[in-house]
Amino acid sequence: MPSLLVVHHSPTASVAALTDAVLGGASDEAITGVDVVVRPALQAGADDVLAADGILLGTPANFGYMSGALKHFLDTVFLRVGGSLSDDGAAAAASGGRTPYGLYVHGRYDTAGAVRSVQAIVGALPWRQAAPVLEVLGDVGATEREQAHELGGTLAALVMA
Repeated sequence: MPSLLVVHHSPTASVAALTDAVLGGASDEAITGVDVVVRPALQAGADDVLAADGILLGTPANFGYMSGALKHFLDTVFLRVGGSLSDDGAAAAASGGRTPYGLYVHGRYDTAGAVRSVQAIVGALPWRQAAPVLEVLGDVGATEREQAHELGGTLAALVMA
């Protein structure tokens, strides 16, 4: 059965609400035959990633960057899951990325740095961005929850096909 791995760091009510909505979308009744695997970022590992047919990442924006927990996850799995490094040790663009991924980020005032930091790393993984990044500023209301639900459903539908 295909699987969607949701790796998240949800330390606030706002990010937790987005995560809940993402999971609701990924588990929608229209989605069949997809195993949704949920891992907090500090508990997820390379074996989880290697077993997944799609990946959805969630993080707060902390001081213009992704959460430390999500960064730790990406650092831990990077080389084991096919990350590419250039000769100087920097992340290198991966080619032939097939694993679809999505990203949602919540911030009080800004999400740009967090999005940029995640995309810089995942751009060196054999993954392909399968949906626009969901960037949410401030309070999480019905519209933002619906967007998160749609993101979860989109990624699950892609691995279902």
